[in-house]
Amino acid sequence: MPKRAQIVISALLAPMSLCMAMPVHAADVESATEAWTPTQSAIRANAAGISLPQTVAGLSLAKSGEASSGGRAVDNYAQYLSEDGAIQATLYVYMPTYADASLAAYMTDKAIMERFGSQTRRTAYASAPAAGQAGRAIRAVYDHAADGALVTAAGFVHAGRWIAKIRITGPSDRRAEVLAGLDGMLSGLAFDDAASLHATAPAAFSACPAAETGDARLEKAEPATPSAPLDVRIPREGKDALCVRGAVTTADGRYDMLQQAGRSDGPIIVPVDDSGTVLAFDPSAGQGNDRGGYKLSIHMVGQTDLYGTYDKVPSPRQIAAIIDGKDAQTAQAQSVATYAANGDVTMEAVQGH
Repeated sequence: MPKRAQIVISALLAPMSLCMAMPVHAADVESATEAWTPTQSAIRANAAGISLPQTVAGLSLAKSGEASSGGRAVDNYAQYLSEDGAIQATLYVYMPTYADASLAAYMTDKAIMERFGSQTRRTAYASAPAAGQAGRAIRAVYDHAADGALVTAAGFVHAGRWIAKIRITGPSDRRAEVLAGLDGMLSGLAFDDAASLHATAPAAFSACPAAETGDARLEKAEPATPSAPLDVRIPREGKDALCVRGAVTTADGRYDMLQQAGRSDGPIIVPVDDSGTVLAFDPSAGQGNDRGGYKLSIHMVGQTDLYGTYDKVPSPRQIAAIIDGKDAQTAQAQSVATYAANGDVTMEAVQGH
């Protein structure tokens, strides 16, 4: 990965979604004023307009704050505990610049299955209601995790620019309480703008037809004024079939190269983690000084790093080098787009470009 993004992605690869919430006590409740507002009965993520009762399905709010990007309120968490602390849950409300609840569920599923061992069984993975609307969430349950000791579950909602993600884990012999906690938190989520919820469904990826795997060439960058990133033009939320174009193997793991099925000339994305870190290779317009090709952007929580244009889709080997920070061609972003919680974008040209 280019140095700037590599540091960020290394931090994000820490298991936000894998671990149980850190044990804390009710007396430790705190609220970052930029991120959360507590009311008498609920806690509200201000910028996202998403709230959840402070007590729900036998769980009580223990702690809230910002997971990263302190003071920007784009990466927020609220931890919940059962009375004895054995069941632990976390609500994440975050703003990835490539938001897709279906993709977040897929990457979380992948991470859970890798983390908790071969005995882990996925026993539920389907669309679910949110805010009284059918098909606005994804609900996933995993039994026999950690050699049978744990049951763990997750829920995902995409509201406007935001992802709300629930993770809950507890002992296997208290499975009913864990599932009651998941369902209570999903049904307890309230949204200022319920119309902003995206319909979503679990993703399933087939294999793409064989694609060219030769190395790409990074085109010479032309001086230009930084402009806000365009939306990556690929279907999201399980609305159209995606396929796996290839696999990228790095020192940290294996990642899929995804594209829209039947569109060999469309964008390519490489999801890196379950919090929305995505490498995107988007076909450029081929207008003016732009000769066409595939523009690289790296999407994270509250930030998109914009790189150069390749003459074609880079090979899996090249993408692995980008992720590992070993690609000499892509050493530094040309510009960085930083997103405020209200959606405002600040563009910054990187020195030397």
